[in-house]
Amino acid sequence: MFREWGFLISEMVVLILLVALLGFFVGWLIWGRWSSMNVDTGEADRLRRELDACKAKHFEKDARIAALGAEASASVSAAHEADVTSEGVLDYDGDGILQGENEGSKPATLDGARDDVADDLKQIKAIGPKMDKICNALGLYHFDQIAAWTPDEEAWVNANLEGFKGRMIRDQWTVQAKLLAAGGETEFSKRAEGGDVY
Repeated sequence: MFREWGFLISEMVVLILLVALLGFFVGWLIWGRWSSMNVDTGEADRLRRELDACKAKHFEKDARIAALGAEASASVSAAHEADVTSEGVLDYDGDGILQGENEGSKPATLDGARDDVADDLKQIKAIGPKMDKICNALGLYHFDQIAAWTPDEEAWVNANLEGFKGRMIRDQWTVQAKLLAAGGETEFSKRAEGGDVY
């Protein structure tokens, strides 16, 4: 009986040794080869360099857009500043004469609205609440006043609209005023009268 036990123990020892050897061999196959493998990172490095170059271009593009935006804003501000404050700098009415407060001749104005009831000049496109006050300060209260302007008078008004020089010619106030003075209406005047504008 002890002979059988000895045989079984020797078989178990042999099997354990075989499993250990097999484990070492498999381990050597996996880890030995893995460590000796040469991983090619060239493609990954190339892609990383391209990504960095794209990021740099993107940054340059954004910086250029920001610079152009700032330039455009400065240009618009300068043009607006010239429009608002510089006399004799621009030719708003396109007559070849640089605008100035002495251009043209002043139209007939009133000290106040007839019968203390002014026309709603805000029915003319481009005359908002602020422009309405400027017109009243110049003695302009009625559509028929604006409708009767001659080109010479238009030039004077255009040059004297403080803060809005050139606006009257660009937005064709006289054309609109003639229609409104005659009792007609425009698409804009309908909306303004209905309270959809201001």
